[in-house]
Amino acid sequence: MDKLICPRFEKAMGLLSHRWTGMIIYQLLSGPQRFCSIKSAVGVSGKVLTERLKDLESEGIVKRDVYPETPVRIEYSLTEKGLGLEPLMRDIEKWSQNWLEA
Repeated sequence: MDKLICPRFEKAMGLLSHRWTGMIIYQLLSGPQRFCSIKSAVGVSGKVLTERLKDLESEGIVKRDVYPETPVRIEYSLTEKGLGLEPLMRDIEKWSQNWLEA
């Protein structure tokens, strides 16, 4: 008997399998960060980072806070939904330490 893959699981895997998405989420686990610090920590281009952050924001995983300072300060952080991915990210981190070469 064939098992069908749950549409929600399929959507989650599609979202998380976008290049750089997992790394961005993992980076934001340490708290709110500015665009430049995410970009340098992850090593992604500005264009791709902008796209991924917009995707994650539209999915309710990342929130964008604008602070009316001079110059304007923008920080990205994980929402409650995004923080729900922490156990998964920590499990992947642990698995990679046990099973993958550096």
